[in-house]
Amino acid sequence: MNTLEADRILAEELRRIAPDVDATSVDRGGDLREEFDIDSMDFLNLVTALNKRLGIPIPDADYPRLGTYAGFVAYLSEKAG
Repeated sequence: MNTLEADRILAEELRRIAPDVDATSVDRGGDLREEFDIDSMDFLNLVTALNKRLGIPIPDADYPRLGTYAGFVAYLSEKAG
């Protein structure tokens, strides 16, 4: 999976959780939870949705890599590549 595909998929799943936030207008290097105003449960729902959609395991130990939008996209590109 390339970066553009990962970006599109992440944006789609985030829209389901935070429908009022436009992924193109957020700081991609900022804290993902703050940028999208999501709580811990929403974050876990996002991880679970991406796991199911892409079929890749996302272990708890990798969560620090998912702290920003850009980091999440890079992670998905790497793991689903």
